[in-house]
Amino acid sequence: MAQKKKEILLNAFNMNCVGHINHGLWTHPRDRSLEYNTLEYWTSIARTLERGLFDGLFIADIVGVYDVYQHNVDVTLRESIQLPVNDPLMLVPAMAAATRHLGFGVTVNLTYEQPYLLARRFSTLDHLTRGRIGWNIVTGYLDSAARAMGLAEQIAHDERYERADEYLEVLYKLWEGSWEDAAVRRDKAARVFADPARVHKVRHEGRYHQVEGYHLAEPSPQRTPVLFQAGSSGRGQRFAARHAECVFISPPSKEAARQTVQALREQLVQAGRRPDDVKVFVGAAVVPGASAKEAQEKYADYRDYASREAGLAHFSASTGIDYARYGLDEPIDYGKTNAIESATRTAEQQGWTRRKLLDLFELGGRYPAIVGDAAQVADELQSWIDETGADGFNLSRTVVPESYEDFVDLVVPELQDRGVYKTAYAEGSLRRKLFDAGDRLPARHAAAQFRHRAGGA
Repeated sequence: MAQKKKEILLNAFNMNCVGHINHGLWTHPRDRSLEYNTLEYWTSIARTLERGLFDGLFIADIVGVYDVYQHNVDVTLRESIQLPVNDPLMLVPAMAAATRHLGFGVTVNLTYEQPYLLARRFSTLDHLTRGRIGWNIVTGYLDSAARAMGLAEQIAHDERYERADEYLEVLYKLWEGSWEDAAVRRDKAARVFADPARVHKVRHEGRYHQVEGYHLAEPSPQRTPVLFQAGSSGRGQRFAARHAECVFISPPSKEAARQTVQALREQLVQAGRRPDDVKVFVGAAVVPGASAKEAQEKYADYRDYASREAGLAHFSASTGIDYARYGLDEPIDYGKTNAIESATRTAEQQGWTRRKLLDLFELGGRYPAIVGDAAQVADELQSWIDETGADGFNLSRTVVPESYEDFVDLVVPELQDRGVYKTAYAEGSLRRKLFDAGDRLPARHAAAQFRHRAGGA
């Protein structure tokens, strides 16, 4: 029997701001990202993505500002490099009401949130979306965020993950263990909404968190939201192997992606999980056209509006290095920083100078652009999947809304014709759609140990 082709998973990658990844394109005359602070902008995007059968909208977020480049926020403000940035969670109910299947992966920095209240917010969103919510778990990397939140400096990289491990334990106790499945009765005649014997107080005394209380929300369709994570450092991968269901990577090449994916799969097995328990999404920018010529012309047009310097300012924050103080071809001192470890390591391995980075950011961002007609784009997307072992893509926006519309109208039909993209949504929760399994986390996940069992705590 012929082996079934692997279906590509797709998230749109966005942020509740003007400039996200491909910086400067907000100045393009057809771009509408200046409308980011209106509900109509987001509900329209959500409908387009659902028309294209996208698995989800992955919404990034930061707490803090990009002030490493030139040691100020001048370029950040002029080019709106993720500043201003609004709360991503607020967008979800409106988009969920405008769609039926589209999932939502929302970024929240756990360093600055109390787990008890965060648990309720995600349970609420899971209820309102009928099980279509995911959480992109981040621990932060900006010193500006730490200072704004009352800390002298950012918590050390590995300690951030130590704190995160305990944070997730608290959440699992709340989401998975506080209310039993049969706790909610909704029995009007007996005047019993919930059975007190089946609702349990959570008691947690840890190094970083102390919690005593009942989870405030009744069990939602997924209980625990689908867990996304984007750390590619050694410590980040160990965290992902224990907790994550979807991992987002942004490698500089297919070989680098292949190595990252392979290492993650191996760590999953060591953690007692299956190699395919995590779906890996690769960051990519796509500029499709009705013909190869049209795609190249569109790319050249976009490039005229893109800001390479804004891309460099963004990358400065990611690595903790002020590239403005280096000459174009001067060697960069890639010493130890407390920013994104994987980004700094990649920059050092690639020997990226300021000039090379500016060349890399010709579309305003760090993702390699895939440019071509539908067949060429599909060829390249399939190549990434086949050669790296990844499962799908987080597609960054260029000019909105046409970057979404062009992909849906041109590339999606081509992928469907090849049998590598779904032709209809499966029913059920985001977790069920992604893994073709149940709504809840599997028993082999770390969260399962905190579920209440009859006769136990």
